[in-house]
Amino acid sequence: MDRVRNPFAPGAGTPPPALVGREEILNDAQVTIARVKAGRPEKSFLLIGLRGVGKTVLLNRIQEMAESAGYRAIFVEAPENKRLPALLIPPLRQILLALDRLERVNEYVKRGLRVLKSFTIKFKPDMGDFDLGLDIDPELGAADSGDLEIDLSELLFAVAQAAAARSVHIAIFIDEMQYLNEDELSALIMAIHKVAQKKMPLLLVGAGLPQLVGLTGKSNSYAERLFNFPTVGPLKPPDAKNALRKPVENEGVKFREPALDEIARVTQGYPYFLQEWGYHTWNIANASPISLEDVRAAHTAVIQRLDESFFRVRFDRLTPREKDYLRAMAELGPEPHRSGDIADVLGVGVQSVAPLRSGLIKKGMIFSPAHGDTAFTVPLFDEFMKRIMPEMKRRKSLSRR
Repeated sequence: MDRVRNPFAPGAGTPPPALVGREEILNDAQVTIARVKAGRPEKSFLLIGLRGVGKTVLLNRIQEMAESAGYRAIFVEAPENKRLPALLIPPLRQILLALDRLERVNEYVKRGLRVLKSFTIKFKPDMGDFDLGLDIDPELGAADSGDLEIDLSELLFAVAQAAAARSVHIAIFIDEMQYLNEDELSALIMAIHKVAQKKMPLLLVGAGLPQLVGLTGKSNSYAERLFNFPTVGPLKPPDAKNALRKPVENEGVKFREPALDEIARVTQGYPYFLQEWGYHTWNIANASPISLEDVRAAHTAVIQRLDESFFRVRFDRLTPREKDYLRAMAELGPEPHRSGDIADVLGVGVQSVAPLRSGLIKKGMIFSPAHGDTAFTVPLFDEFMKRIMPEMKRRKSLSRR
């Protein structure tokens, strides 16, 4: 069929043509946005899920909802090699300057800019060549101690005060939060706690891999009381089918039911895979309705595309020993496995591969759903590992990093 009219949109964070099966999360987000705006106590929330479930898509949609409700929103992604101050300073500067440009001079806004100047001077090493560009004196004694927990709390509180003085609400969106280190998570949690205690007009919405729940608990004991952690999982079969059916119907095309059943089965309901299968099946099909034969004919193209992009980009970040560890996991199957069982497949002691496991967790490749268990953060990665490494290696040298 006409490739130009192909409605599917496989890509990192690309909005799907039909956002289905997320109504509960979006409804809860709408309530949270409204309650914070009304000055009522409400928890910030962190979306938790594997790769490819659409966390970034949801963050973007919730940002749109917040902005429609009158919030000033900032969106940042936490990479592995960038500190939290470097992520937050530029967008907070933009917000404060926007507040400063409003009609009347306001001392809270001016103070917010001075506190930001103090914070930036103290954490300048994290900023590289960044120039704050503020011809204003720093606020001495505020956000300039060098202790991130203290200084970030003072900065966000000053920003929230400035927003309150302008009757503006702020929403901070942070993606890939599992890459923040323990000190940064602790500082962010304490800052949000201080803002929430004072019912200030600032909301944090984040997203991360499943290990984020444990990381927040480890960094601060009251994190579970400060945040909600909605789980973003695969779509249920009816929703998975609607994610395929609705976009093509808008183009005057239909799927046969067996075709929908097959895509829902092979993708296991993961939104990113649904988009890939829908995209390639559309391109292969000659006419409506799209059949089971079309889905099966597209299978090779889909797997090749996933192997070359979605899977490969993660595989190429691994060391040879890390690849062996994940291959051993794949040998056992897609479900969570005991660390000892993985070590047994490799033919080594469990303690000898503990550093490898920790490194893979930090890279976001695996997580621990329960004590001593290990699971992939990337759906269907076990099948990819078997394709790219057909032979299972057992290395006695795994203990040497």
